[in-house]
Amino acid sequence: MDTVRALLVLAVVANAMLVGAGLDQHIKQLPARHRIGVVAFSEYSKAADLANGVAWYGVLGIGSAVLTLITAAVGLHSVSRVDVTVALCCAIVFTLAHSVGTARAAPINFSQRKAAGDPERLAVIFDRFTRWSRVRVGFQILTLLSVTLTLIITPL
Repeated sequence: MDTVRALLVLAVVANAMLVGAGLDQHIKQLPARHRIGVVAFSEYSKAADLANGVAWYGVLGIGSAVLTLITAAVGLHSVSRVDVTVALCCAIVFTLAHSVGTARAAPINFSQRKAAGDPERLAVIFDRFTRWSRVRVGFQILTLLSVTLTLIITPL
């Protein structure tokens, strides 16, 4: 049981960091394009998100997903309570959904490179990216809630 709880704590921390990064991008960064213009925002995004951000978001996104799936597998094998099983199954579903959302959002964001300097194309790209980011962040939040609930209800 100690292993399950330790994994759950790590999963909560990793998913909280992921949610924080996703909300930062969705609430603060993406709306800035409406104030500074899509061309300027694209230059920022290419210098940040598509540079150092690729490794950061990759490690955080893939790492939290893998950690959540491992935690769920260990928890499902170790804890035989229905409420814990349901919470862990939700974490699995939401993690997979977040991963699908990211698999859709990331190529859209990378496509801005081909539209450099074209405000109309960039606006379409960032609007699509924002929609997929909304989906992705929603599932990240649901994953965080699921692993947090699992940590709370898992017996000591």
